[in-house]
Amino acid sequence: MSDENSSLGTGILLFLLGAAAGAVVVALTTPKTGPDLRSDIRDLSGRLKRRARAAMGKCEEDEAEAAEGEA
Repeated sequence: MSDENSSLGTGILLFLLGAAAGAVVVALTTPKTGPDLRSDIRDLSGRLKRRARAAMGKCEEDEAEAAEGEA
């Protein structure tokens, strides 16, 4: 069972890293001025941090529920 959870966590992490890389490529290839681009990157990084924190919180809740179910 832990191998399945580890593989799922790795898959989610790889998905998030791929999404972040894609977002950076799109941001850097969009013709914008420097200040506009920096603002977009700042906004994007803030959204990614919030999503990552929410995903980590969800994973911790799932682990706590699983631990309660085993006890």
